[in-house]
Amino acid sequence: MKIIWSPLAVDRAAEIAEYIALDKSSAARKWISTLFAKVEKLSSSPKIGRVVPEIGDQQFREMIYGNYRIIYRIEKKQLSILTIRHGKQILPIEDILA
Repeated sequence: MKIIWSPLAVDRAAEIAEYIALDKSSAARKWISTLFAKVEKLSSSPKIGRVVPEIGDQQFREMIYGNYRIIYRIEKKQLSILTIRHGKQILPIEDILA
């Protein structure tokens, strides 16, 4: 299954990596590398993540990576990475349904 990253998800990943890099740049590089590896696993097992509780729709799922929620949508021929949020942050529904 093809994986598409939304501009918001790319921006969020970059922001998180920049924040981690303030403390240790090698940790930021490792975080990004692991993030992409985890997301790549979704191409063969898209339903591995749980349904996003705020939505309750089977096509909107999330995978947990450390303290972060990787929010994605399963479509017919592709999987869209919608956003990445810290687990303690409120998830704006407009980030998902936009």
